[in-house]
Amino acid sequence: MHESAGWEMPANYGNASEEHLAVRTRAGLFDLSHMGQVELAGKDALAAIQWLTSNDAGRLQAGQIQHSALTTRDGTFLDDLLVYRLAASHFLLTVNAANLEKDVSWILDQVKRLGDVAVVDTSSRYAVVSLQGPASREILQALTGAELQPLAEFAFTYGEVAGARATISRTGCTGEDGFEVFVPPQSAAKVWQAILQEGADAGVVVAGLGARETLRLEAAWRRLGADIDETTSVLEAGLESIVGWDKGEFNGRAALLEQRSHGLARRLVGFEMVDAAVALRGCSVSVGGVEVGIVTSGAEAPHVKKAIGLAYVPVAHSEPGTEVDVDVRGRHAKARVVALPFYTRPKG
Repeated sequence: MHESAGWEMPANYGNASEEHLAVRTRAGLFDLSHMGQVELAGKDALAAIQWLTSNDAGRLQAGQIQHSALTTRDGTFLDDLLVYRLAASHFLLTVNAANLEKDVSWILDQVKRLGDVAVVDTSSRYAVVSLQGPASREILQALTGAELQPLAEFAFTYGEVAGARATISRTGCTGEDGFEVFVPPQSAAKVWQAILQEGADAGVVVAGLGARETLRLEAAWRRLGADIDETTSVLEAGLESIVGWDKGEFNGRAALLEQRSHGLARRLVGFEMVDAAVALRGCSVSVGGVEVGIVTSGAEAPHVKKAIGLAYVPVAHSEPGTEVDVDVRGRHAKARVVALPFYTRPKG
């Protein structure tokens, strides 16, 4: 077990690599009940979301979701999050557990000038279980009357799962097709057991934080507190796709526009080790004997069968194919910059 933001979380249920490979080939079940939920409602809720977050929530219809960021005035990450549009003037934000209290305080302070909007921490209303992998839809469909086949990625619907009322979203950070199921906490154990029982023949496994970490790394999903934080901008992190440039003013827009027009000094890149070594978070990156960056995430990746990682390096050294040295326990090991993501699931 591992402590995470006041929660006791399973690092693994026996073997993290086997759990990782099960998600890539069959299905894995994760407990994400530690994640925070914050709801905004009122006639000015959309205006509040548009100011607080980087992406353009005005493009969302009810039932749709987008990846976004709570940005500081410098265009850096207070948090990354998913924005759910529940109704025209009602939004649900899913935020990182470690940042929940900070996020709520920040949001409340920011919306004071924005008119009619109520902000409520609704985390205690939800337990969240995440079923990820190529067999996930078939397994979950057997437990719900909601039609999952037509549900698009980054969309959600309502229904019952194993008799419990649920919000079912087609989301996840593993790089696989999958679903995150929000249920009342008192129903969580029943839903968890029902998924395991229904998925037994398909080879579903329970999976912990270790597998989730290597899965998200293969998929190049940035992790708050490692790859992104209040010192890293949305553009430096390579996430311009979550910036709604045309929506009008938002917190951090001016700083991001300046970065876009004047160019970046550094960029987050993916790398794979050439030498036999695993570069972990905190290892320094050098070129020609000069330290130029730092590793933010790294691991031996079970599916791609390589030691991979993410690091911030100067833009001049960010092109795929560039060779760098990584200090691994005092030894300079060669690595090569590669295009992201490291893994893309097969079509169909």
